[in-house]
Amino acid sequence: MQDAFAVAQQGTGTDTARKSHADIVNAPRNARRHAAPKYHLVKDADSYGTPDCDATRAAERLKTRYGYVAFKRAFDIAFSVLVFALFWWLYVVVAIAIKLDSPGPVLFNQERVGKDGRRFKMYKFRSMYVDAEDRLESLSDLNEKDGPVFKIKADPRVTRVGRFIRKTSLDELPQFLNVLLGNMSIVGPRPALPREVCQYTPYQRQRLLVKPGITCYWQTRRNRDDISFNQWVALDLLYIKQCSVWADFKLIIQTVGVVLTAQGN
Repeated sequence: MQDAFAVAQQGTGTDTARKSHADIVNAPRNARRHAAPKYHLVKDADSYGTPDCDATRAAERLKTRYGYVAFKRAFDIAFSVLVFALFWWLYVVVAIAIKLDSPGPVLFNQERVGKDGRRFKMYKFRSMYVDAEDRLESLSDLNEKDGPVFKIKADPRVTRVGRFIRKTSLDELPQFLNVLLGNMSIVGPRPALPREVCQYTPYQRQRLLVKPGITCYWQTRRNRDDISFNQWVALDLLYIKQCSVWADFKLIIQTVGVVLTAQGN
């Protein structure tokens, strides 16, 4: 999917904005049809201000796709159990490294917002110092993302081990427990913080139409740090409209590539 989301022209006015958004939605189909060399995501457009009706209809159809829903849940459970069985030793190694590197608990849990606004505790390996949340406000001026998301590349709250496990995505391993509990899926939009959801527009809130996941389209893109939040949401809504066994399988394979090449941050 690296070259799948695209816009070849920019302009002004509502018609152009609608066309640009449609280009993102239809890009995978158009890319296969025309075999264009390189594409770039469109910048923020007026169409991001209104809900995507196609995404809403796709989410409604999911409720009656019983076979896919049952298979997805069964796969989530089987895959998570397999990860725990094969990589239990990696959990132990990471836990010991975190404990030796800085004081504090090995696991970090944080309230997140899932499908239809339901809240749950999401688990990660701790990659920051224990006072990270208290220092957030003092770093707000350094935020490198637009919208409600906070991200900075050289975050001083991240520990030495934290930088490594983030780079290799090892900090995400405990989220397979969330998958077993049914709070998350292997594939789906990344779960949001409550303070972020409070700032969502109706368009952005549509990413809560399905269960959140460990990986998604945004997670597998090399240029994800350059993608605006609205473009991130557009990718999440694209997944909602395309979700299928094949789409999930491709995203999992792409995620393995991201992990093996240490593209996390």
